[in-house]
Amino acid sequence: MLDLGPIFKAYDVRGIVGEQLDTATAERLGRAAAIELHGEAVVVGRDMRPSGLELSEAFMSGVRAQGVDTVDLGLASTDLLYYASGRLGLPGAMWTASHNPASYNGLKLCRAGAEPVGVDTGLLQIRDRAQDGSFPVARQEGAHRTADLLGQYAEHVRGFVDTTALRRLTVAVDAGNGMGGLVVPAVFSGLPVELMPLYFELDGTFPNHPPDPMQARNLVDLQRAVTEHGCDLGLAFDGDADRVFCIDELARPVNPSLLTALIARALLEGSPGSTVLYNLICSRVVPETIEAAGGHPLRTRVGHSYIKAVMKDTGALFAGEHSGHYYFRDNFRADSGLIAAVLLLESLSRHGGALSELVAPYDRYAQSGELNTTVTDQTLALERVAEAFAQRGEADWTDGLTIDGDGWWFNVRPSNTEPLLRLNVEARDTHAMEQVRDEVLATIRT
Repeated sequence: MLDLGPIFKAYDVRGIVGEQLDTATAERLGRAAAIELHGEAVVVGRDMRPSGLELSEAFMSGVRAQGVDTVDLGLASTDLLYYASGRLGLPGAMWTASHNPASYNGLKLCRAGAEPVGVDTGLLQIRDRAQDGSFPVARQEGAHRTADLLGQYAEHVRGFVDTTALRRLTVAVDAGNGMGGLVVPAVFSGLPVELMPLYFELDGTFPNHPPDPMQARNLVDLQRAVTEHGCDLGLAFDGDADRVFCIDELARPVNPSLLTALIARALLEGSPGSTVLYNLICSRVVPETIEAAGGHPLRTRVGHSYIKAVMKDTGALFAGEHSGHYYFRDNFRADSGLIAAVLLLESLSRHGGALSELVAPYDRYAQSGELNTTVTDQTLALERVAEAFAQRGEADWTDGLTIDGDGWWFNVRPSNTEPLLRLNVEARDTHAMEQVRDEVLATIRT
């Protein structure tokens, strides 16, 4: 029997094209998704990877074989696909491998209204159906149509801000040859923004640098552009353009936690008293800012399927993650890097000064960033850390192990896909952070 286990992750499907993922597998995935997602049609998008067209067509063929219609968006960002799912009230499928190398492709799925699909909400059932390969016979094949929602999506994104409040800004944007090259011009059109585009040509071979702005080496070109052109800020998007990272006018990266705090404060001005979510890797400045702005902070596990579920249960206004994902209640609870970007432009415009000055009040803790360590036994290594710090602070096992100490905290959590432990440390100053960081790493590596 076909073994799809290696390509099914916690929230999506990803594999090497030709080795782990081909058109036959894509067709099976389409059949399985059509059955599990329970829609009269499935809306489908794809990123710019060379394999995307044939994989998405095979997937849609499988959907139609089960008597379900397909709505083809063609080239799209992941947040455009989520918007289409919410706007049309249909399940969605996005063919993308996000920031992975060009040899990969993958599949992100959602139910109607952009409801997430993960291992706890249907992804495993889709895997099992696709592996088995036995599908009920449909009475007739589904129909097919195309849809162009880019203009409506761009208008939707701009609707999150008062465009008349925006001042003239010079913004460098690195699309990394990803889908930002399609959606950024559409959203920024008509805004008082002088755009300095880098790598807007859609090219899934990524000839300039990998589409992963979380890695500092992939921000170098953007930093150079900001400096050379005297830009007010720089924005970098990942391959499917659902995540955004920012650098200030001095070409310094802005920690996503600071952007989460900034956006939370801006949104709470219009919705005082609302709940705002943040994952447990975010800086403590996030809940402190939410409380100061009159909101109710609520900490969650890492991962979009968990966050979206809690957003639905609580009616949360907004959620942010350390990884550059930002979720909005009025965006079908889906994440959108571009909505975060235009909200940043509005906050900067209202501030009137430089971005470095805007974020400075939020930058009051020292963070390690995420540090990965390969281990042979994740559970045993976590137990060693828990024992070593048992008397040093309050332990929380919500997602891995979090220890909250006197002026510091850290989280160690296992990777879902690799034999790694991921460490994040924060403290009130750099010296304290480095002390805790080094002690935890030494314990992990014992």
